[in-house]
Amino acid sequence: MQGAFHVAQYEGQQAERAQQARIAHLRQAQTREAARARRQRNVLWGVLGGAGLLVVLAGVLYAAFRRTRRLHQLVTNQKQALETQRDALDNSLTELRATQTQLIEREKMASLGELTAGIAHEIQNPLNFVNNFAEVSTELLTELREAQAAGDTEEVDAIAADLTQNLTKISEHGRRAAGIVKGMLEHSRASTGERTPTDLNALADEYLRLAYHGLRAKDKTFNATLDTTFDPTLPALTVAGADVGRVLLNLFTNAFYAVKQRQQAGETGYAPTVSVRTRALSGGRVELRVRDNGTGIPEAVRAKIFQPFFTTKPAGEGTGLGLSLSYDIIVKAHGGTLAVESVPGESTEFIITLPA
Repeated sequence: MQGAFHVAQYEGQQAERAQQARIAHLRQAQTREAARARRQRNVLWGVLGGAGLLVVLAGVLYAAFRRTRRLHQLVTNQKQALETQRDALDNSLTELRATQTQLIEREKMASLGELTAGIAHEIQNPLNFVNNFAEVSTELLTELREAQAAGDTEEVDAIAADLTQNLTKISEHGRRAAGIVKGMLEHSRASTGERTPTDLNALADEYLRLAYHGLRAKDKTFNATLDTTFDPTLPALTVAGADVGRVLLNLFTNAFYAVKQRQQAGETGYAPTVSVRTRALSGGRVELRVRDNGTGIPEAVRAKIFQPFFTTKPAGEGTGLGLSLSYDIIVKAHGGTLAVESVPGESTEFIITLPA
């Protein structure tokens, strides 16, 4: 009886242990299932997070794409606008260059107009000499025939010598007139820039007198003292004579304009004077100074006088290109210098230096 009890007790214990083992196994299974569920949730959240990130990234990329496309379109539009503006600027530049060329030609023609009256005066002098010597020579020829008919060989020789001298004078003054005409033609035609040995003293003296007599022809009441000091040791300059002549004509014309303006102010005891000086400098350079005792140039204006189209003259009396072109010819084309010194109300002096 007791043995059967122990057996039943043992079996009960075994059943209890088996039950506990099944419970433990179930708990382990539940734990594993819970862990697997957590892993699956984590994976799910990871997938969802990745998908969300992809969506966000796709949105960012799409926004960037649209922004890039807009920028590309903007750049394209700006490029087209710039090309249009460039074409417009090119056209404007072409028109400006054409206008500048026309204005330069107009300035040249204006200065040629200033020369015309002076040329007429200057050319009249040699023509008068030619006419006078020709008339005298005609009379001498009559005397020569009479001396020949009389057999007076001594008188024939004397008259022949006089005729030779007269013909020499006629030739000399004829060349002088031809030189004036040649200078006028060179001044009027387009510059070739050809450089030849040039006597600066003779060039300055010629253009000074042309400018003076040109102004005198328009205003007979105007008189001025021409004070010249030319260095006889000055070397010949290899320059474009017509171009340098334009510079000198412009400076002389401005100088006479300044002294005339001061004279018209009615200043007591005022004597208009334009001075021209040349001298040789060290280093093979030469200097030319043009000074007038006119109205002077205010300091505020002095810094602008070499700028294109700047002028202080009344409308219709100046293009504002004279000094600008002069600066280009002397400094840029010939490697020289062009400077100005002035005392307002008293004087102005332009200083040119050129390499020999």
